[in-house]
Amino acid sequence: MLSPPNKLSACEAAREIRAGRLTAEALVAACLERIAARDPEIKAWVHLAGDAALAHARLLDRQPSRGLLHGVPVGIKDILDTADMPTEHNSPIYAGNRPLADAAAVALLRKAGCIILGKTATAEFANMHPPATCNPHNPAHTPGGSSSGSAAAVADRMVPLTVGTQTGGSVIRPAAFCGVVGLKPSFGSINRAGVKQGSDSLDTVGLFATTVEDVAVALHLLSARALPDFTARVAAPRIGFARTSRWKDAEPSNQASLEAAAARLAAAGAQVVDVDLPGTVDALFAAQPRIMNFETSRALAWEQAESHDLISATLRRRIDEGWAVSREEYDAALQAGRDGRRQFADLMRGFDLLLTPAARGEAPPGLASTGDSLFNGIWTLLGVPCITLPYGKGPKGLPLGVQLVGAFGDDSALLSRAQWVANALA
Repeated sequence: MLSPPNKLSACEAAREIRAGRLTAEALVAACLERIAARDPEIKAWVHLAGDAALAHARLLDRQPSRGLLHGVPVGIKDILDTADMPTEHNSPIYAGNRPLADAAAVALLRKAGCIILGKTATAEFANMHPPATCNPHNPAHTPGGSSSGSAAAVADRMVPLTVGTQTGGSVIRPAAFCGVVGLKPSFGSINRAGVKQGSDSLDTVGLFATTVEDVAVALHLLSARALPDFTARVAAPRIGFARTSRWKDAEPSNQASLEAAAARLAAAGAQVVDVDLPGTVDALFAAQPRIMNFETSRALAWEQAESHDLISATLRRRIDEGWAVSREEYDAALQAGRDGRRQFADLMRGFDLLLTPAARGEAPPGLASTGDSLFNGIWTLLGVPCITLPYGKGPKGLPLGVQLVGAFGDDSALLSRAQWVANALA
């Protein structure tokens, strides 16, 4: 084992533990050492359970392996309930809040032998108002959000695996900004019990790691979806290059990076074809925020009634926008989503995956905003699986990413093909 333990991927670390060349205690200790050195600046964590994590690691080191990620520490976005540590949603309303039970995803990770290292910073109620987290590549820039701490912690090698959520672009965009792998699986793949609800039609639990294999294994453990055989030969995929009707809103450096990625994939043997999204899918650019705002305004009804002044002005504006959406407009947006899903399923019969922007470009400067989810929301509303792979650099040297999109429920195949893409772009 040549790398410091905290720099190993989740699956690499688990293999080292199974082989007896690494202990879970040593891995957790290395992660805690990295956090102590870097988190005062990056601020990826809002609660760290260091002593408890070390004690759990020592216990696991004395037990038979529970599975593919036995002994691996994980960070949890602070909108997922944890029975043994606070869940505060980045809101003063929930300061010191201690849930009675773990969220389903947290409980399943523990069952698989993972170690919950702590809670990662989130935008307020996984919405727009950002935490203090910085981008590890340049602290003057945002890491994206709302899963800000989850992306930053993996990017800075503080922990090999984290859990986040996406309602608009809260997994895919911060993964691109921080230069890590981010997976938003098909809607409903990972149970949402114990997750603070923002939008019942859109909220999706997702994952951050440094490799495709890591997110695939974690998804398998959390959802029972089939684990791809990454040792098998994968045929060169049929790729639709979906610039979308908002292509002009992507930064020139990101446009150039995606064009270069498409050319490189074609040279590696993929069939790459430009594709225009059906009009029903394009209409989701407008439908997704209507649904999100309508549902968020109602999901936070108690907080508005009891602690209105403790909600940020940023979120209050979104809530007001949600109350301004009529039921007729909301129903029409839901119908647009249903129509779009049918048309998208038809489109994907001709492709294995789509290549599309993960964000407008590199992480913007400043921490007042987490960036724009323009290139994410339609895929969230479609409910289809999406994965971001790091590729390219922006004009300020910050990471760029490519987003790969698959057909609904085709998560395992998308992950297998994503590994092919990652190898071709390496």
